[in-house]
Amino acid sequence: MRSFYLFDFDGTLVDSMPTFCGAMIRILDENHISYGPDIVKIITPLGVNGTAEYYINELGLQLPKDQLMLLMKEYMMDAYFHTIPAKNNVICVLKELKRRGASLNVLTASPHITLDACLKRLGLWELFDHIWSCDDFQTTKADPNIYVRAAKRLGTTVEQVLFLDDNLDADTTAKAAGMQVCGVYDDSSADYVAQIKAVADFYIYDFLELLDL
Repeated sequence: MRSFYLFDFDGTLVDSMPTFCGAMIRILDENHISYGPDIVKIITPLGVNGTAEYYINELGLQLPKDQLMLLMKEYMMDAYFHTIPAKNNVICVLKELKRRGASLNVLTASPHITLDACLKRLGLWELFDHIWSCDDFQTTKADPNIYVRAAKRLGTTVEQVLFLDDNLDADTTAKAAGMQVCGVYDDSSADYVAQIKAVADFYIYDFLELLDL
């Protein structure tokens, strides 16, 4: 049985990508900033902090970073607090993995203000040994070192951790860092399924499949 699991949050545990992406793209549209068709793939592993930096440094958005981040959180907060659901079979599978004695952990680009509230509302908070935002490491999931540092905090090595994410870039970086990787299907990354499968050790369309890995 696997001992250590490290889960992404948005698009992996909860069906939140329409909310996250909608809020991020709304800001670009409101400020008349053009962007490419791969914008969702780019910003998903960056979270609020990384996306704000990307918007300012790469897309030329003329807003102070602190103001931009507050706006992002404002646009997302209501859904995370009240309506975003867990993805299919996530709750029952996490409870079963916990019953089997696995260490369950979260590493996400989402800020704690939305992450924590959503997990508590869904009754998932108490299942995890650690719930980390990239803010806790002061870097993003585009940095291979974050996976090494997370494994160290778990008291193990990267090779002993199974990382689960719906995002191609995050899966690619975690794999390069030495983690075992399981891609997770989400509608937001449907165009990248073949590429994720090529990178990952495993791929699941439903969380029930995780119990057989």
